[in-house]
Amino acid sequence: MRTVPADRLRGEGISRRTLLGTAGATGLVLGAAGGAVGYAAAPAQETPLTSLGDAQVMFHGKHQPGITTPMQARGHLVAFDLAAGAGRKEAAALLRRWSETARRLMAGEPARDGDTDVARDAGPSSLTITFGFGHGFFARTGLEKQRPVALDPLPAFSSDQLDKARSDGDLWVQIGANDALVAFHALRAIQKETGGAARVRWQMNGFNRSPGATSHPMTARNLMGQVDGTRNPKPTEADFDRRIFVPDSGAADPAWMAGGSYVVVRRIRMLLDDWEQLSLKDQEDVIGRRKSDGAPLSGGSETTEMDLEKTDAEGNLVVPINAHARISRPDQNGGAAMLRRPFSYHDGFDGDGVPDAGLLFVCWQADPLRGFVTVQRKLDRGDALSRFIRHEASGLFAVPGGAAEGEYVGQALLEG
Repeated sequence: MRTVPADRLRGEGISRRTLLGTAGATGLVLGAAGGAVGYAAAPAQETPLTSLGDAQVMFHGKHQPGITTPMQARGHLVAFDLAAGAGRKEAAALLRRWSETARRLMAGEPARDGDTDVARDAGPSSLTITFGFGHGFFARTGLEKQRPVALDPLPAFSSDQLDKARSDGDLWVQIGANDALVAFHALRAIQKETGGAARVRWQMNGFNRSPGATSHPMTARNLMGQVDGTRNPKPTEADFDRRIFVPDSGAADPAWMAGGSYVVVRRIRMLLDDWEQLSLKDQEDVIGRRKSDGAPLSGGSETTEMDLEKTDAEGNLVVPINAHARISRPDQNGGAAMLRRPFSYHDGFDGDGVPDAGLLFVCWQADPLRGFVTVQRKLDRGDALSRFIRHEASGLFAVPGGAAEGEYVGQALLEG
């Protein structure tokens, strides 16, 4: 295995993985599982990275990364507005730069120009960078005829207390990684690459449990302590692609959205002081599942099918009629399904010590009207959880399919 001399650790486009000591005959082992990568503590000595740092997700593919990728420990969501005077040409150049930066960083390489070295000692750490277009992007670029009908603004909901300054945007970027420095490094690189083409509209930071923190893989918990995501659609299901991704042909969507998906992003504040005053039983009745293991109140394990008709000795429904898990079930919403891939957030405390914390709700679907909107309308009419949450920001973005080798994300739209 070839090592890199100390006087070559800077410049010449040396990859972060080469910096870490993997090159030459061993090559790079690519793919979702990553490969055997080391770092150079000194030029003549190499120590393998941990499996967490070693994991790599591919940038190129039919779908963009960060959709079906397992949930990551750290995330950043950021929206941009195109700068005054920037149009289709500037947007195309920006997406070309962003895509190249994403490809490099996800491979464990440094950013294109002036890398900050924040992630110098780390492997890719399952980094993903995902790009989407908001409703206003199409007018700004003269592409109104290519704007999907599915991107029409979301309707208002009773739990909305939306801050317009932290909602929507022309462009949206999702960054996820299993290392906080790797995630921040990507955020900074993406922001620097905007140049004069765009400006940050809003940015949010989130987190999840780190891989390996539990004795065995588990469904994530949210800041209410509840297991969250039990009934997520799974790629192994026969109708997964139909529910989550725009088909290659025969869809009402424009051709450039083939292989893409629509993402709804909501900053949902959890009223934790109120929630934590509830007894364990009351909390479980609100959700419809046991807090300890996520099993339905009707019995069984987390994955046991919920018995909506089961009653107790007094004849009361075991799963209350307004329980969140009952109301949000696909079979209670005409089969509506969405792939939830959220991050928790905590942005400090207000003057009274109330935590500004909750969920950066991110959900994916082939059709937001049949997915998020259908379910949220049902929740709006009587979900027991509604009095413990507040929707404070919102966005809907069209996320095109993945980029092929030598292409950039959104090329079929911007150059079609």
